[in-house]
Parts: sequence; C-alpha cells; structure tokens
Amino acid sequence: MSEKEMSRTPNGAGDAPRRSDEISTSPELLHTPAANDGGVAYSSTSEKDPKLSEKPQDYATHEKSLDEESGNVGQISDSQSARRRQKWAVWNRRLRPVVHFLIWALWTIWWAYGLAVYRNRLTWLIPFLLWLAITLRIITLYIPARYAMVPVKFVYQHTALRVYGLIPSKLHKPLAALVTIAVFLIGSMVAAEDGENTRARRAQALFGLVVMIAIMTLTSKNWRLIPWHTVIGGMLSQFVVAVFVLRTQAGYDIFNFISFLARTLLGFANEGVVFLTDDSVPNLPWFFTGVIPPIIFFVALVALCYHVGLIQWFVGKFAIFFFWTLRVSGAEAVVASATPFIGQGESAMLIRPFVPHLTLAEIHQVMTCGFATIAGSVLIAYINMGLNPQALVSSCIMSIPASLAISKMRYPESEETLTSGHVVVPEDEENKASNALHAFANGAWLGLKIAGMIVSTLLCIIAFVGLINGFLGWWAGYWGMIDTKLTLQLILGYIFYPIAWLLGVPNQDLLHVGELIGQKIIINEFVAFNAIVDPAQDYIHMSDRAKLIATYACCGFGNIGSLGTQIGVLTQIAPGRGGDVSKVAISALVSGIIATLTSASVAGMLATEGIIKATVSSST
Repeated sequence: MSEKEMSRTPNGAGDAPRRSDEISTSPELLHTPAANDGGVAYSSTSEKDPKLSEKPQDYATHEKSLDEESGNVGQISDSQSARRRQKWAVWNRRLRPVVHFLIWALWTIWWAYGLAVYRNRLTWLIPFLLWLAITLRIITLYIPARYAMVPVKFVYQHTALRVYGLIPSKLHKPLAALVTIAVFLIGSMVAAEDGENTRARRAQALFGLVVMIAIMTLTSKNWRLIPWHTVIGGMLSQFVVAVFVLRTQAGYDIFNFISFLARTLLGFANEGVVFLTDDSVPNLPWFFTGVIPPIIFFVALVALCYHVGLIQWFVGKFAIFFFWTLRVSGAEAVVASATPFIGQGESAMLIRPFVPHLTLAEIHQVMTCGFATIAGSVLIAYINMGLNPQALVSSCIMSIPASLAISKMRYPESEETLTSGHVVVPEDEENKASNALHAFANGAWLGLKIAGMIVSTLLCIIAFVGLINGFLGWWAGYWGMIDTKLTLQLILGYIFYPIAWLLGVPNQDLLHVGELIGQKIIINEFVAFNAIVDPAQDYIHMSDRAKLIATYACCGFGNIGSLGTQIGVLTQIAPGRGGDVSKVAISALVSGIIATLTSASVAGMLATEGIIKATVSSST
C-alpha cells in the first residue's frame, strides 16, 4: 500500500481521518485533491513551533496549574494583607493611649462643667457614674482588674472569712436566715406610715412572701437538697435592689435615667414612622403605630450591639456575679443574666452547645428565668404605653435572683453539671452576621417577625376572650342573672383574690388586681398592662399603690402561651431532650409566676407614698 493510500485509510471503524501534526503542511486542509494527485511535495518554510505539535493538555492538569498559579497570587495577597495588619497594629499600639487619653479628657471636662453648673441638683450622680465607668474601663485596658482585687481579697480573707470561720458550721444557715429576716423586717417597717402604705399593709406583703417561700419548700422535688445559700442570697439580692430603687434617691435617679433613655429611644423610632407616614401618626393613640415601631427598632439595635460584643460583655459580667454569689452553674448564670436583655427564647440560644447536656434542674432553671421576667423589646413597648418605667426596669432586675432562688427550692440540683466550675458565653457561629450592617438588617427582620407575632397573638386572644365573655353572658342570662355581668375577668379576679391580698393590695382594689393577675397568667401580660392604662376600663381608677403592685405582678412572661414558646425553642435546640423539657415545663411556669409575684410582694413591703407619687409622675 502506498503512502498516499495509507494516509487516507481510517484508523478504525467510526474513527475520523487522521490529521497531520503540522497544520501548515496538511494538503487536505490547504489544497484541492487535484494538487494531491499530482504528487507535489510540500515543505514548511516557517520555523516549527514545538507547542503546535504537542497534544492538547488534559483539563484536570490545566485546572491544577491554574490553581497553583492562583495559589501563588493568594500567598502574595495574604502576605501583603499581613504586612498591612502589622503596620496597623504598630500604629494602633502607638496611637491607642493618645486616643484613650483624649476620650477620658473630653469626658472629664464634660463632667466637671456639669458639676460646676448643676452642683445644686441631685442629677449630678448620673454624669459622675458615667465618668467613673469610662475612667475605670480605660484604666483596666492597661492595668488588669485582678491587681485591684488583690487588696480587696486580702481584706475579705482577713475579716469576713475569719469571722465566718469562728462560727460553727451547723449555725451558718440558721444565722444567715435570721440575718435575712432581720433585714426584711427593718427595711420594711422602719419607714413612717403615709397614706395607704401602712405598716399593716407591709406586714401583709411580708406574710405573703413567707407563704410563697413555704409553698415552694413544701412542694419541692427534694427539700433535703435545697441549696439554702442560693435561696437566701437570691431573696436578699432581690430585697437590696428593691430598697435601692424604692427607698434611696440615688436608686431613683439611676432608674429614672434608664427609663429616660428608653423613652428617648422611642423618639428615634417615631422618626421612622413619620418618614413612612406623616407627622400626626406617632401621636395617634393606636397600639399599632405607638408600640410596634419601637419594638422593631429596639430588636435591630440589640442585634447590632450583639454583633459588636456589647451584649456578651454585659451578660458575662452579670453572669460572673450570679455565678460567684449564688453558686449556680455557668449555664444558669448566663441565661439568668441574658433574659432581661434578649428574652426567654434568645437567652437559651446563648448556651446552645450546652443545652443537650443540661441536667433536669438546669432545664427547670432556664425555663423559670424566662417566665419570671420580660425582654427588653417588649419593655420598650410597655414604657411607651404609659406604664411606670422605674417599676418595669427594677422588676426585671429583681426577678433574676428571685427566679434562681425559687427554682432551686422547687427543683434542687441532684446531678453533676457540665458548667459547674466556669462561665462561658459561646459565639453563635451559625447565625453570625458578616458585618454590622448585616447584623442590623437581620435584627430589623427579626423585630418585624416579633412584632407580627405580637399583633397576631393579641388579635386572636382578645377576640377569643370576647367570645368566652359572650358565651358567659348568654349563660348568665339563660339562668336569669340579668344584672350580673359575668365575664372571664370577673371569674379570674375571684380566683386570684387571695394572691392580691398577700401582695399587700388595698382592700378596695383586691378584685381588680386579682383580675389583672389572672389575665396575665391565662392570656398574657400585654392584655393586663393594656387594661391598667386603658381609660375606658375601671382599672384606671385604682389607687397608686395598687397600680404599682399590679405592675410588678404582671411584669413577666409567665403565661400559658409562653409555655409553648419555651418548649418549642428548647426542643429545637436539643431534639433529644424534648421529653425532659416537657417534664419540667409546668413546674417551671409555676415557679416563674411565683418569682414575679415575690417581686410584687417586696414592692408592697417597701413602697411609700412619696416614691409612688414620684414614679407615677415620671411615667406620665
């Protein structure tokens, strides 16, 4: 076979004709078949490029080479960014003291000017505390706080611990209980009587507190394991906070300043409402325009603060305090500290890695804290509704140690806890935002969902209560009780009548306060708070003392609806613990309700006519 015939012979069945390696000398591509038949020989006059004769490179090999080249570029960019970070670290190290000094100097000038101009006013305390906090924070950036604690520990070890060691161990708990009782008696009875705040009313509230503690002890899962150190410390902490708020001018100024900040925050939310509508809408007496926008804005602001680490810092400091003073586990301390800031469901998310390993007592404690207090988002809404801001803020703080004490009485720890020796606030890497703007946007979306849930829940619950009242009215008319206005509120008022008496409520307001407590437990606290400030209802005519005690008694998420919320959140975090969560849920709900009622009882023990008038005037 000739060479020409071999070049035209296929390689095999279905194969394409073999092409020459050198494209420039291929007769089939450059000339006609007649030229090929003439036996003309072709040669290339150009220099042969070896790359043209190479076979095409495999795709995987090509991709690998590109990766290697891009890796080299990435290494170069990484080294450049590392050098930039190193330069920034050097400049930060040099300029950081100067910036901190300028910040401290500006705050000092501001505080000194205010002290000179407003020295005759009692409001000088707030600027001083702000200046002191900033000064101490800047100092601790350069001098660790542990150095300052050395002399404090020395004094504590050589005074309190030595006196404590001289007392026989058998007398530690009885003496602590006697000291606590003495503090309660002196604190509640030493103030002079005024108006409806008589010593008989205070003794009535003190008796109610004793009854609630006795009920928790008698119904305890194991009363022999009750940690009385936690119980005594929790109740004493609750009482000290109440004394500071209700009996001292400094406490009143601080909490009044906090409520002023909260009310100022509402104004910024109203600016957004004005932009979306007009100037008249924020002044309308509508729940939708007056309460919902601040909730959305506050939740977005909390998400931003959480992204920059501010919430974790506050929660960590509070958690350390409860961890060392009340001797609870680290997980319990974190949840108790976070609940007033971010709410009952979100606080459990802070300890998500530990939830599958919590003991039954810890699960009970986590749920009790959620039921005993309210979240910052709805706190803003309640203040905007016209409720007493000092009572709301102080109740949130007072209910934290109370929930720890009540839960440990009802369900004491009987197992070894995983976080018994340390406090950890783990980062939420799963839901972590990319930057501050992303966090703020996520918070706005979460606030919208919370606001929507509140609106839909209130609409359905209020409509359902109206349905029940309609049925009760029909039933009463059927039996000839024409003059009796039988409602669900009236029935709840008589059921919770004794509880209102145990809180020290004046006799003429017992039924009204009992109705409010019943609405808070059976429906939710939104309905109860709305009834307090609604001018169309009879609750507006209650005495100032009754309004104050009712505000404390309703300031918590302890209701049937929240029971489903907490079970759902904890079950979602730890699906394998769903049975344990349901097992302790009802007990935790009762404990949370009683913890909130103890705060109301303490308020009834300490409230005076002067502080009630001051707080009522500041809320209007």
